[in-house]
Amino acid sequence: MPKINKANRQVCDVDIRDVATKKPFLFFDTANTTTQNITGESVFAMAKGTKRIAFANPVEGTATIEAQVYPFEFYSLMTDGTIETESMYPVKVTVKATEGGSIPVKGVKGETITAGTVFVFKKGEFGEKEIQGTYNQDKFSATQSTDIKANEEYEVGYIVSRKTGTKKISFNNKKLPKAYYISMNTVEKDDNEVLTPYKIILYKAQPQRNFELSQSSEGDPATVTMTFDLLEDKDGNFVDMIEIEDENQGGIVPSDDAALISRGKIGKAKIGKSN
Repeated sequence: MPKINKANRQVCDVDIRDVATKKPFLFFDTANTTTQNITGESVFAMAKGTKRIAFANPVEGTATIEAQVYPFEFYSLMTDGTIETESMYPVKVTVKATEGGSIPVKGVKGETITAGTVFVFKKGEFGEKEIQGTYNQDKFSATQSTDIKANEEYEVGYIVSRKTGTKKISFNNKKLPKAYYISMNTVEKDDNEVLTPYKIILYKAQPQRNFELSQSSEGDPATVTMTFDLLEDKDGNFVDMIEIEDENQGGIVPSDDAALISRGKIGKAKIGKSN
């Protein structure tokens, strides 16, 4: 088979699976940059100040996924991969009193207000002087009825819990990242404009837990970078690089890369036999 020069300018789609069962966990096709960094340094025995005999250290490496558009499940890679459906969070609302001495305080559908967490303030004084009172059955009653006047607005803060309609990912020292079997899938173009599917297999990738989230009203949209440490699997596999090509036809596009065509990442007119 003749050697053909090829080049790459296509970020990888990422297929993430459980390292033990190979069950799919997340298919991620909106990354902006994917990288693989492999090192295999050597140590040397010296003779009169020069390197004489080399000893190769085991290979090691990292892989990264950098994205600005991503599913919520992407964050779960940095914990134990569990998405919970029960959550608690604070709420701040402005409520108008319909009568003197009390105001209605009720969570929206699906929310349950946690007892002992309801605090009421005059409008514009949230977190300052609290209006004393009690909360019971969706109603806050002031200890001094004159503290709440009919038709005036008040700011209320409380904690709610939800058991449906939410997703939660917890970061703590009890939840450790799992290892994953990852395929990074891209295409390469040769001198004849033929596109060839190209895969990088990471046999055991362990997500790092250090990451940074940033939200800003200026500049570029927020970018999340996920970094994996690359490990050997139980069979001694580390990283494979696979080029999919047909011996008789040159570059081909297998069925699992058909999605690249539908998304326009591979132009149909440029797929064909090598000259």
